[in-house]
Amino acid sequence: MKIKHVLIIASMLASIAVNGQIKTSIDSNYVFSGYTERLDQYRKMPILKGAVVFLGNSLTDAGRWNDIAPDLPILNRGISGDISYGVLARLDEVLRHEPQKLFLMIGVNDLKRGVPTSNIIQNYERIVRRVQKESPKTKIYLNSILPILPEKLIESFKAVNNADIAILNDGLKRIASAHKHVEFVDLHPIVADRNGNLRAEITPDGIHLEVAAYVEVVNYLRKVKAL
Repeated sequence: MKIKHVLIIASMLASIAVNGQIKTSIDSNYVFSGYTERLDQYRKMPILKGAVVFLGNSLTDAGRWNDIAPDLPILNRGISGDISYGVLARLDEVLRHEPQKLFLMIGVNDLKRGVPTSNIIQNYERIVRRVQKESPKTKIYLNSILPILPEKLIESFKAVNNADIAILNDGLKRIASAHKHVEFVDLHPIVADRNGNLRAEITPDGIHLEVAAYVEVVNYLRKVKAL
């Protein structure tokens, strides 16, 4: 057999795991200019012991949490474009505040990149375990991943679908039930329509929320005694 043929076959076999399963490449790179710049800003901020931290991606970053709930010591730790791997990597900045409550919502950008739901759920588990180890008094709230509105969804998020989101939310429920001081908060009653999609009137692009929608979210979190 010619050498070039051997190389071609070897290249094909390199994608097969030892147990016979196809090994797919996962885009877990969380480092980009927006991430590093924002994280650098966060690290320069003073420590706020006992803070209420909202942690996630652009869906968290866009929330005017302090304006809506000025009575609470809220820290917004959202970074637009972040993924579950990025959250895991920057937990030290969050945990230095020894938060009393941590609201986490991450995952749509992972789905956008084609990261398997099992990997995202695994990262949630890793995040929960680390928070409980390094800040054991922190109450963790796993906010449900919000549904999308397919007919309004922008092109860059076409890979995201509600079936995968449902799988993620089922995984978050299992994590919450398996750990003390961890609670799953289902936001669908206030953000979803009768078909289970994101309500058209509260989203500009099928995935993000209008600013006013965050008032509904905070009011709901208060209603269920999370805030």
